[in-house]
Amino acid sequence: MSGSSFVREKAEEKTLSHLGRKPISIPRGVQVDFKPGLVTVKGPKGTVTQVYHPDVKVRVEGDTVVVERLSDAKFHRALHGLTRSLIANAIIGANEGYTKTMELMGVGYRVAQQGQGILLSVGMSHQVDMQPPVGVTMRVEGNNRIHINGADKQKVGQLAAQVRRVRPPNPYKEKGIKYQGEVIHLKPGKAAARKA
Repeated sequence: MSGSSFVREKAEEKTLSHLGRKPISIPRGVQVDFKPGLVTVKGPKGTVTQVYHPDVKVRVEGDTVVVERLSDAKFHRALHGLTRSLIANAIIGANEGYTKTMELMGVGYRVAQQGQGILLSVGMSHQVDMQPPVGVTMRVEGNNRIHINGADKQKVGQLAAQVRRVRPPNPYKEKGIKYQGEVIHLKPGKAAARKA
């Protein structure tokens, strides 16, 4: 292992370790219940369950959640920070929820609400019907914007990725489905290169 790789690995371990030791605040109106290897968080936006590795100890102290590792082994240090992040995400999701906004680019590209799901018209021979999983909602704004909401960060992110995968952004034609705020670096294409 090179010196730079060793230093980078140690820095990552230290970051995970420091993150893991930070207590997680439980907001008012949020209930956190633990069973061995499983945490259930109930809040205004819904209920989120999160599985965690049994080699990590999790307990509630007053209005905070404390995560502890069994040893200073590399594996346990990595689990420490990961578990803390997963539980923190579950608490934020149950309390505030997560949102991903998708935007359609291209002439004739549009989206319409279809019950709980959406109907995409993105230059294919057929329209694409997409339905959300339990605990996630899809809302259409105008005819080119989709809001995906839910308490579970993983489910929201996964559904947004599936929507984007239907027609990923094309940097040559300025068409496709992208995340709001995503920067697409447009390319001139071969025809423009020949003219130059």
